[in-house]
Amino acid sequence: MTQNQTPQGEETIVLTDAAAKRVAQILSKEEPGTVLRVSVEGGGCSGFQYRYDLVTEREDDDLVLEKDAATVLIDPISQQYMAGSQIDFVSDIMGQSFQIKNPQATAGCGCGTSFSI
Repeated sequence: MTQNQTPQGEETIVLTDAAAKRVAQILSKEEPGTVLRVSVEGGGCSGFQYRYDLVTEREDDDLVLEKDAATVLIDPISQQYMAGSQIDFVSDIMGQSFQIKNPQATAGCGCGTSFSI
């Protein structure tokens, strides 16, 4: 599977330039080979929540998003819930955070990390 391509022709998951820049900044302070894993798990106030982990292990079936010096991994189960999403990094008056714009989410919460489908 090539970068930014999900299995069976599903919609791609995109890493914005702002998110790639922030991921690269974070990874530059970690040991070589460290990447960001984004996953979806049950929980949060809306049923599902996004999880962000720094890891050094990769699975053969991970989706690999690479842009500049940033590498993001997404497992196949999470890909199903995130197809068509955009991973962004936003800095505004409320603070800085990664935000996932997910077209499959029918509702979300104010914290921006929890959603329902």
